[in-house]
Amino acid sequence: MNRRIHTRLKDYSLVAVPPPPSRFTLQEWHLNNLLRNRNCYDQQTLADRVLAESDRIRDQVAEITLLNRREADHKLDEKLKDIQFNIDEIQKQRKEVCIEIDNLTTYSERILDAMESLKEQALKICKKCIILREGRIGIDLCHDQVEVELLKEIDVIEGAQKLLKRTLEQANEQIRRLRSTIYFMDRDLEDKSNVLKIDEHNRGLKETSLNLSIYHGFAPLDPANVTAEEWQQFTTTNIERAAKEINSARQLRCYVDTLLKQVIEDLRDQWHAVNEAFRARIEEVKEAKTKLETQHFEITRQANEMTRNVTRLEKAIAEKEGFMALAHTRLGNRAQRPGIELCKDLVETSLVNEPRRKRLCVICLRRKYSWRRT
Repeated sequence: MNRRIHTRLKDYSLVAVPPPPSRFTLQEWHLNNLLRNRNCYDQQTLADRVLAESDRIRDQVAEITLLNRREADHKLDEKLKDIQFNIDEIQKQRKEVCIEIDNLTTYSERILDAMESLKEQALKICKKCIILREGRIGIDLCHDQVEVELLKEIDVIEGAQKLLKRTLEQANEQIRRLRSTIYFMDRDLEDKSNVLKIDEHNRGLKETSLNLSIYHGFAPLDPANVTAEEWQQFTTTNIERAAKEINSARQLRCYVDTLLKQVIEDLRDQWHAVNEAFRARIEEVKEAKTKLETQHFEITRQANEMTRNVTRLEKAIAEKEGFMALAHTRLGNRAQRPGIELCKDLVETSLVNEPRRKRLCVICLRRKYSWRRT
């Protein structure tokens, strides 16, 4: 068998035979065991340290997580209080704005009533007075103080109407601005109410709540680009804007009260002025009428007296015709004197002068009569 093996070795390649393993001493064996035990002890010590550090880190992370959760809950509570406070302030300011809108609407109706009253009553009455006074006849159709005061009253009424119209436009514009303020406040209230619901829901969530999820997307979970100061400033700006508009509306209402009072006082003063002008004019007309009636009575009396005088003059003229006929007859008879007896004696002169004087008297009487007839 051995011979067969040795015989076949020549058929194989040369193979290197490793040297035999070294031999260790017993001391080396003990040292090796001590080294391995030392390594195991060191690894166990390191493992204990790692475990202790892991426990510490786990406890620390749990504490930090709990503190972060409590801080987040506290911040949520503060945020909820801030939102609720802002909502209460906005609602309070909104209520004031609504009250102011109602007040301004009432004042606008007062202005419209005043304008309608001026147009339908005061202006119509004043114009009617002017139209009626156009019915005066003759010299009475004069530009007197009553007409001056009536025209002045029309100017006062038209000026008051223009002023009230401009004030009404201001009131409508102020109402529009107040409604615009309410619109922005309503939008802010709606947003804050939604945020309040969201944060109340977040405040009620716990780590053991259902429907919790971990986000694995790539978009950031913090898309907010508005700071807390800007958020608070936005609400403060809305409240301040509402307060400013309320203050403007109150000032406008005070101005409307003053304006209506001044318009009423001006119209009342002008009304008294017109009535005083009417009273003075009526007294003046009454006085002139009384004087004319007195003159009419005197003229009528004198006319009647003149009529009687004419009658007397006609009677006197008629009576003087007999004396004229007597004088002419005497002169005609004395013209029949003969010869030297036909002289101009005193009788002749008297008879000649008597008809002349009587003729002059008749001419005077006739002139007076003709003047009375004209």
